[in-house]
Amino acid sequence: MNKIIPIKFVTLLWRSLLLYLLANVLLAAVAHAQTPELAMVAIAYPATSEETIPRASLRAIFGMRLQNWPTDTPVKVFVLRDEAPEHATFSKTVLQVFPQQLRMAWDRQVFSGQGQYPEQVASTQEMISRVASTPGAIGYVKASEVNTNVRVLKIR
Repeated sequence: MNKIIPIKFVTLLWRSLLLYLLANVLLAAVAHAQTPELAMVAIAYPATSEETIPRASLRAIFGMRLQNWPTDTPVKVFVLRDEAPEHATFSKTVLQVFPQQLRMAWDRQVFSGQGQYPEQVASTQEMISRVASTPGAIGYVKASEVNTNVRVLKIR
């Protein structure tokens, strides 16, 4: 009889611990789901003739496979570092590819001698400044950070 009480106590303790862990996981999931996703936009040099761009073309540009705009102006791609949350969000939500897929595409281009890496900038402020001052440039920022110095490209 004395052995039954500790077993019930241990079982109750394990169930309580599991319930506690499950509750914490659910709370974390709800908190993550309620975190607003950063609204990212593609930006271009202000004199770029393009106002809209197909998502496939945008993917090709950021994948370093498309080197010229339709007007034959060379494209200059600017990106944030791989670890930047804006880079991951832009890749996943706008380009609809994982950041690792972009990195693999860039590596493949560079290591095969067929291309080069996009130019990396340190901040979104630098991104806006560089895109605004470089003919043919393209990049991305949070929609809330856009100013009149760059053109926002609508994606179709």
